[in-house]
Amino acid sequence: MATVANTFEEQPSAAQVVDSMERMSGGAHAGCRRSSARGACFTGMFTPTGDAAALTTAGHLQKQRVPVTVRFSNSDGNPQVPDSAPVTRGMAVRFHLPDGRSTDLLGITVPVFVASTPAEFVGLTEALRPDPGSGGTWGTGHPDMGRVQAFVGAHPHLAGPIMQQPPIPESYGRTAFWAIHAFLWVDADGRKQAVRYRWEPAAGRSELTAEEAAGRAPDYLTVELHERLARGRVTFMLYVQLAEDDDPTHDPTVAWPEERKELTAGWLELTGPVDDQGHWEGERFDPTRVTGGIELSDDPVLAFRSFAYAESFHRRSEKA
Repeated sequence: MATVANTFEEQPSAAQVVDSMERMSGGAHAGCRRSSARGACFTGMFTPTGDAAALTTAGHLQKQRVPVTVRFSNSDGNPQVPDSAPVTRGMAVRFHLPDGRSTDLLGITVPVFVASTPAEFVGLTEALRPDPGSGGTWGTGHPDMGRVQAFVGAHPHLAGPIMQQPPIPESYGRTAFWAIHAFLWVDADGRKQAVRYRWEPAAGRSELTAEEAAGRAPDYLTVELHERLARGRVTFMLYVQLAEDDDPTHDPTVAWPEERKELTAGWLELTGPVDDQGHWEGERFDPTRVTGGIELSDDPVLAFRSFAYAESFHRRSEKA
């Protein structure tokens, strides 16, 4: 597995990252996440196929069904940003394991991340920080494109990830979500296999044009998913890509070749909204919350996310 040097001195602090995210979102929004501020939570069940059982001892990837809690969101830190905005969406899944513990899997609607290190991420968020508009709210100020171009010029390897256009979904239930990071599966004999996850909607993908989305309600994705669930269950398939020896595990900006072997680990069925939306909105979903049979890869962004999420959680808990 290829690696890259990433010293502690090169890394920003969690506070610096969250400060930068706040600036990109037009300031702090009391009680809200600093990313993915507005979302909705749902319940469901995950049924493993058993195809992963030989490669990992993880409890939810054997043969027993497990309940899940799922949060869908858009990526902006401003809760007033409408669902029609051209931003990434998130699907955070908490698996409630047979042993009473839990593990999280977080996905977004683009296949690769926009930065390969925490320092690059801070640089990008600073470049994308909107210049103040009328009141400094979303939609009234825009990034300085000269600043953005200068950042891309200094980081040409990020040009593709930064320029990728996230889809504007017709429905959360018809959107694919990538976990973007590599993880390590560990089998009963201690052998390790690097993997990447992808959720695919059983109903197929469907997108809107910007013009079509502009005519929708600000919260159309949440409303549509409630309506879809009233008609029946919403299903996602969990596909897992298996790395080969030279595939990078440290860099979330680089996709593995499409011809890599893939298995179907299971399927998730959403059954309805959670009973206590307030409680689940207060929860912290964390991609580093893994379980036995799964380990973190050497991806520095993956490791750092836990610290940034903890800082964000502290700030919203303080209503700051």
